[in-house]
Amino acid sequence: MEYIPFEKPIAELEKKIDELKRVSASQTVNLDKEIDELQGKANQLRVDMFSNLTGYEKTQIARHPHRPNSLELIEAMSSDFLELHGDRNYQDDKAIVGGLALIGEFPVVIIGHQKGRGTKENIYRNFGMPRPEGYRKALRLMSMAERFSRPIVTLVDTPGAYPGVGAEERGQSEAIAKNIMVMAKLKVPIITVIIGEGGSGGALAIAVANRVHMMEHSIYSVISPEGCASILFKDASKAGEAAESLRLTADFALSKGLIDSIITEPVGGAHRSLDLTARSIKKQILSDLTHYQTMDPATLRSERIDKYLAMGEVVEND
Repeated sequence: MEYIPFEKPIAELEKKIDELKRVSASQTVNLDKEIDELQGKANQLRVDMFSNLTGYEKTQIARHPHRPNSLELIEAMSSDFLELHGDRNYQDDKAIVGGLALIGEFPVVIIGHQKGRGTKENIYRNFGMPRPEGYRKALRLMSMAERFSRPIVTLVDTPGAYPGVGAEERGQSEAIAKNIMVMAKLKVPIITVIIGEGGSGGALAIAVANRVHMMEHSIYSVISPEGCASILFKDASKAGEAAESLRLTADFALSKGLIDSIITEPVGGAHRSLDLTARSIKKQILSDLTHYQTMDPATLRSERIDKYLAMGEVVEND
């Protein structure tokens, strides 16, 4: 288990527990009572610690190297997943994955940002930062979903769209803008879950949905805390201060009507249990799919457009 810096007290307790277990096994000494007491302390400390996290601590959890990624969640909560590749224009962007799947009894098109495990795979996946061809692949899949009347499920986990020269030359801004415009008009239900980082337009390009949910320790922001600190304070080390100003947590997003619900994570974060995390997400998605299965296309589209037009609306009181 890799620990986040603020989890150091928990790490020390669990290290002691492991040592006691080794002693107990090698010397046939019964230390179950001591182990249970320390385990209880570690569990309670984790509950207390994770019930009062700062914005930057949540950012660190959202970026945990073992946090469940899109492909892992798709495999855990769906069946018959058939991945489709390429944008039919330039190439296949590995930072976006998607295809056909069954969630329960519902046939869906599912799309997600994909981060890697370790340096080599993260380079292959471009650290979850799509290029224009990734967004055009997503657009192709969404258009196919509308053609065959399949609901769309999207899983968001990106620090943002890739800002490289080649990506800009191939129309990064246009690709993002077109996805937002097309998603607003699609005539099938769209359900989005922010599973990790929801970074700016790179996230929004697959997140214009009828229902948007955030994992408990995910983040949703116009810029990363480090980027914000570099611009505002000329010092990236002030990322913690910037995170508080950005109000990037799920609690804040829900309080302002930017999302529809928060999906609870296992104590300690989603990386503690892929199965529990996938089960919670699947339960929410199935609830939404059931709700929207009889809604007519015109109502679906108008509901989605009205949802976004109402964001940031100023209401004047007499």
